[in-house]
Amino acid sequence: MITTIEIKEKILHRKILCSLLGHKFIVTRNITNHFKEFECTVCHLELTNDDKGRKMFLTPELKEINETLIRFNKKKFHIV
Repeated sequence: MITTIEIKEKILHRKILCSLLGHKFIVTRNITNHFKEFECTVCHLELTNDDKGRKMFLTPELKEINETLIRFNKKKFHIV
């Protein structure tokens, strides 16, 4: 059985790996042609890009904005 301490150590180990070697991001979801959501395959850090193309942490507020963009894009192209 895995204890809470072991889980915390694994998470810390992954974060240290990413801080030393860098994140390995993959695109998890295309919001529009310009906006995407990314996730690190090592530490599972979630990011999205802003209006200038820079990556930002994916907060609950930004998740909601991305959902709104998806709904708007579907209505715009009549994909319901």
